[in-house]
Amino acid sequence: MENYFIGWDVGGWNCDHNSASRDALVILDADLAIVGTPWRGNLRESINAARNAHAWLTSLFELCQATPTDALHCTLGVDTPLGFSDDFVRLITRQGDAGPVGGSESNAYLYRHTEQFLFAHGLKPLSPVKDMIGSQATKGMHVLARFAPNALECGAWGDTASLSVLEAYPSPCKHSAHMQAMLQAYAPTQGAGRHWPAHLDHQDKRDALLCALLAHLFACARQHLASPPANIPVSEGWIWVPQDALR
Repeated sequence: MENYFIGWDVGGWNCDHNSASRDALVILDADLAIVGTPWRGNLRESINAARNAHAWLTSLFELCQATPTDALHCTLGVDTPLGFSDDFVRLITRQGDAGPVGGSESNAYLYRHTEQFLFAHGLKPLSPVKDMIGSQATKGMHVLARFAPNALECGAWGDTASLSVLEAYPSPCKHSAHMQAMLQAYAPTQGAGRHWPAHLDHQDKRDALLCALLAHLFACARQHLASPPANIPVSEGWIWVPQDALR
């Protein structure tokens, strides 16, 4: 079985003509070489058309002008919230409230435990409730429901054979020395900046590359990532970030 690592920077459901933000894909093989060509567009139609996880993964390879092996397993890093807080879910299903509400970062309707953990360590994650990323979040969660419905552990979902999914967060990678060193293979630093090749010509694609690298670390070198404490609800999920990006 061939192992691949896919990064998906998520655009909204109708991002076809959004010049600033669209879906972007980067596929890495087991040696972390880019497979095919990074892609940018809208995945809505491929999501709708696929009958199962393997068929959808095959369509992702085709969009990147590559052909997958028949026997494959893909670890997919997705840059969008893949869950809402338990308190928010209880609120909208009329099962109760969260009690007194304090400041924004501690608001249990706006942020999950994982976002509050990141706030406590100097990062500033977005909220699917208040930061206008609800379209992207529901798109990612729709993919989970269709192709990776099983909770494998806190912060990871999958199907029965070919797909594992995690929530990746590329923004903190700029603070991670380990991630910056990994990027040297794709875009070496030149002076004060990094020289990006033509096939990584948009920030969406570069974020997708970081998501793919985070997927690789999750599968193969998880000691480099911050893992969820025992009290994190599996239903809320977890945002995987480099350990050395936390303050």
